Amino acid sequence: MVIVFAVLAAVLVFVIAAVAIGRETARLSEQSPRPVFDMDEAVEWVADRLPPAVTAELSHDDVRQILRWSLDQLSVQPTDEVLVVDDETLAYVLVRARDAGQRWTEQQIQSVLDVQLAYLEVIGAAGREEGFR
Repeated sequence: MVIVFAVLAAVLVFVIAAVAIGRETARLSEQSPRPVFDMDEAVEWVADRLPPAVTAELSHDDVRQILRWSLDQLSVQPTDEVLVVDDETLAYVLVRARDAGQRWTEQQIQSVLDVQLAYLEVIGAAGREEGFR
């Protein structure tokens, strides 16, 4: 008799677990995956897509630093809904670069920021608003 109750309890636990896992699997399959920003991947992706004139002047370490500073600036913006790499981000990175003694030009930094935005759009971390051009 004890064995019958143990088997019934095990079957009941299995059924409850299977239903819960099935429900969560169905729910998660309907959601798009969360974007993940991988710094190493981003540096490679951005560096590979920079204009040749910029690539000739900036190393991967330079690109990494520009990306870090731009992400620092983006993380302090008050909105979670709209990601904008704009003049404010450019100004922030320029100031940080000057303070660090870097001699990157505004055009070089802007090129990195432009390609970074494209990377963020590719991984699904940023996008254009409806009707926005």
